[in-house]
Amino acid sequence: MENSFTDQVAAHALALKGYALFLTQNRDDAHDLLQETYLKAFSNRERFAPDTNIKGWLYTIMKNTFINNYRRKVKRNTFSDHTEQDYYINQSSQHIPNQAESKMVMEDLNAAIAVLPFELREAFMLNFRGHKYQDIADQFGIPIGTVKTRIHLARKALKRKLSVYGDLYGLNAA
Repeated sequence: MENSFTDQVAAHALALKGYALFLTQNRDDAHDLLQETYLKAFSNRERFAPDTNIKGWLYTIMKNTFINNYRRKVKRNTFSDHTEQDYYINQSSQHIPNQAESKMVMEDLNAAIAVLPFELREAFMLNFRGHKYQDIADQFGIPIGTVKTRIHLARKALKRKLSVYGDLYGLNAA
């Protein structure tokens, strides 16, 4: 009795899954490749000659799909540059950020936080780390309104001490 096309394809599902994982080296990409292979196989089932090797046919569809996807991905990430600066060709990013500026900002921020009065600094840092106002109030044994005031005063002091960055980055509204 002749198996249906669907049954024949399903009989090779586990082997196809393994082959997809071998090709892609990534479970999600393998799943996508497997789905695309099934789609192409079912869309082109009239091209499959009965009494031939369906497993080989499915493997060929999967391999060709993988190769085409890979080529498309490489082509999308290739840059054509006709300048003398050949070292930029085929780089995914031509911008290398300078970490010195952000390091200086962090140093200034940490220095500004360090000179805050203890009560303001501790309330601010706990809030910054994600603690809720009530948790901070309970920890210090003070009313929640006092916690809110301390955090507000800390932010205000930091904004004043770090105003140069607001001017530099256009954050201070005129």
